[in-house]
Amino acid sequence: MAETSTVARPYARAAFEYARDHEALDVWADVLVKLGRVAAVRDVQKLLMHPGLTAERKVALLLELAEVDTDEAVRRFLETLGVKNRLPALTAIAEQFERLRAELEQRVDVTVVSAYPLDDKQQNKLAGALKKRLNREISITTQVDPALLGGVILRAGDTVIDGSVRGRLTRLSEALTA
Repeated sequence: MAETSTVARPYARAAFEYARDHEALDVWADVLVKLGRVAAVRDVQKLLMHPGLTAERKVALLLELAEVDTDEAVRRFLETLGVKNRLPALTAIAEQFERLRAELEQRVDVTVVSAYPLDDKQQNKLAGALKKRLNREISITTQVDPALLGGVILRAGDTVIDGSVRGRLTRLSEALTA
């Protein structure tokens, strides 16, 4: 994982800077997400690593499978990835591109895992509190995990805040046995 993200970083930054400078962030983000999803499929990864296929053929197959139309700049970017044997890193490139975009737009995606489904009022209250604390626009995705017993776990980028009952019990148990 670390190796893939290290390989992806300069390509994601180059794509982001180009897209930002050409006011095409939405287009590039959409294309990279679609290509990243296709590149993550195991059979597609095998094709992208196949030594018998040329870089141009790999790019053409990837574009066909992802069913995306691209401009010349995206095609040149993909061909560079193909020549450098970096097409399998497209998923990581798309993820890092999106992080750079969120940073530019002062936006953060938060995943909220709760023991019970949150209603709209609870989500809005949580989003408001996080917006105030993080000073960023908040986009919330919710998940339900009954094993939490109660409370919530918040994930925003690399930050995890465990306010669940299960997490508190685990910390209490560790403190008692230490």
